[in-house]
Amino acid sequence: PARYFDTKTTEPISFFLSGLEELLSWQPNSDDEFNISAVPLAKRQPLLQSRRPRTLVCHDMRGGYLEDRFIQGSATRNPYVFYHWRYIDIFVYFSHHTVTIPPVVWTNAAHRNGVSVLGTFITEWTDGEKLCEAFLAGGEEAYSAVAKQLARIAQHYRFDGWLVNIENTLSAAAVGNLAPFLRELTAQVHSAVPGGLVIWYDSVLQDGTLRWQNELNEENRVYFDACDGLFTNYNWKEEQLQHTSRLAGPRHADVYVGVDVFSRGDVVGGGFDTDKSLRLIRQHNLSAAIFAPGWVYEHLGEENFLQNENRFWGLLADYLPTHSICTLPLATSFSLGMGTSRFLDGKDEESGPWYDLSMQEIQPLYPERQGRLSTSCCLQDAWCGGSSLRLQGTIPPGEESVAVRLFSLQMPAPPKLFLTLLYKLEGPQPDDFTVALEVTTWDSGTCLEGNPTSLPEPNGRHHPRFLPAPPPGLAKLLAACHRGSHGWTSRCYELALQDCSLRDLSVIVSRQEPSPQETSFTCLLGEIRVLDTASVAASPPQVHSVTASQLWWQ
Repeated sequence: PARYFDTKTTEPISFFLSGLEELLSWQPNSDDEFNISAVPLAKRQPLLQSRRPRTLVCHDMRGGYLEDRFIQGSATRNPYVFYHWRYIDIFVYFSHHTVTIPPVVWTNAAHRNGVSVLGTFITEWTDGEKLCEAFLAGGEEAYSAVAKQLARIAQHYRFDGWLVNIENTLSAAAVGNLAPFLRELTAQVHSAVPGGLVIWYDSVLQDGTLRWQNELNEENRVYFDACDGLFTNYNWKEEQLQHTSRLAGPRHADVYVGVDVFSRGDVVGGGFDTDKSLRLIRQHNLSAAIFAPGWVYEHLGEENFLQNENRFWGLLADYLPTHSICTLPLATSFSLGMGTSRFLDGKDEESGPWYDLSMQEIQPLYPERQGRLSTSCCLQDAWCGGSSLRLQGTIPPGEESVAVRLFSLQMPAPPKLFLTLLYKLEGPQPDDFTVALEVTTWDSGTCLEGNPTSLPEPNGRHHPRFLPAPPPGLAKLLAACHRGSHGWTSRCYELALQDCSLRDLSVIVSRQEPSPQETSFTCLLGEIRVLDTASVAASPPQVHSVTASQLWWQ
């Protein structure tokens, strides 16, 4: 069927639903199994329910369902990717189809990095009025059926809820049922999807007129009260933020103030000035909804996209609270889910462009220190996948090393950690530097490294012990210790901790010899793994009852 398979290639594709009839007649079937996310939402801290202001990204690009609709990837050159997941809480996939089901590749990438994904339910123009008349003015039975179907769809495809956008006027009969519909949808989503969310877009007022308010006020509050949050329109002024914050009270983090990166209309700042908008939003302790950050790709072009993307998010970093990983194992090769080649064990196995966001690995923080350090993606060389992480920076005169914080962590440390690192030093004198891992722990009087007689480390900084070879029980699994090749160096480490809580994972680049001069370095990171030794040594669970379906033999 054309809805589920591309007519040219027969490959499975992601899809949307048009109109009320398609929504109400939707049923799961065996053809759409490719569209079910295979990656559960990773745990992270702080939780989405915390009172800390959040960051939502609303992805709206050229009508949606572009190359990202190909569930098993495509040979796309210079595709759009998003990878600053540590800095955001919610990802909305937006299009102008009635029911936008997020392409499963986005759900997989976001979930791997702990970010919730919402689809969009939109009605607009005269068709939207007719559609709303049909299900809202039709009474409780009609709107409950729509709410139930939307919740079932999110549950079936394993994404996390809906942005609801009613962009047309409503009759008195229809508007009377709008808040009850939102309440019903929110209840259905909460019951069908653990951690599910319904967010309302600032559009229709309680009297049914379509007038964007750019704030939370008495005219749209009824909808905010009926669901999990409000996404405001983009043309706000600072006094509206004050008013919104006051009215929202303890729910201040549930108001997502809209920021249009394309700067349409009268806005505080978009493009590379988006930080001006975010600064004001955060001053009032509100959440932010960054709309169409694909501006970087669409407006500035595909050529220097990765460079421009790092610049864009780097300018916002001060206003984007980051998230910690709170489960082990942590293992990543930093791949973006795209590339100009596919690498395996440091070797270029297959040249040619590819794009598959489901293959994107856990992404780190991307720290920038003006002129001193930059963190970026390198497509030219990788250990595994399509890219590695490039650290470029300088070690200041008189200092021995530079620490680059890649992940913040928040979990109790197991008694013994096993860590692996694969890296490659570039530049004229790679032998002038050493590269190692550092783990920091939260300060506490009880945290000790190694045996009970050892002293607490200053500042909670631990330098795991280098292992020339893996421990006997793990040798087979961790052949990694010997597997540097194609110019990559492999290192294995062990760290024993008692009563500690993990805080950060950093890479330390050090000079071999002290020097009064500033020294520049470039280091590629190919893979990092942090493993709980006990769970690695345990034998993996047996897999039973494997079935294979949808096979196409070539």
